[in-house]
Amino acid sequence: MAFRRGSHSVYDTAYHLVWAPKYRKKILRGAVGERMHALLLEIGLAYGIEIEELEVSEDHVHIFCSFPPKLSITQVVTRLKSLSARAIFQEHPQVKRQLWGGQFWEDGYFARTVGDKVTAEMIKRYIRNHQDDKKVEDSQLQLFEP
Repeated sequence: MAFRRGSHSVYDTAYHLVWAPKYRKKILRGAVGERMHALLLEIGLAYGIEIEELEVSEDHVHIFCSFPPKLSITQVVTRLKSLSARAIFQEHPQVKRQLWGGQFWEDGYFARTVGDKVTAEMIKRYIRNHQDDKKVEDSQLQLFEP
């Protein structure tokens, strides 16, 4: 990532953010997963959140992004989660029936800043390869199932 400029700042921030649907339900599949991917990119573009890597798994989301220091991590995550949930509920009403509490996302999230030991390239590579690792892990678990 390169230095960016705001009206009163120059910054170089990078965050790895992760969160999951309520009850870790595997609802981010097919058309819902594809739409969620597009929505998160659209929201990022609209609010000055530069998304460098994005992966929507069936039960969680990984984002590697940068945003101006005038925004807090909580503000960014809240914006991404609330706007995407509202759109999915409107466009895919069947999803709301799967989430009996009426909320799309879990309350919490994971956030990590990029520094000397955890580099931007390491996080990007992890996000790109995450889905492949998950498939291997799932196939290994099947070996122990009756």
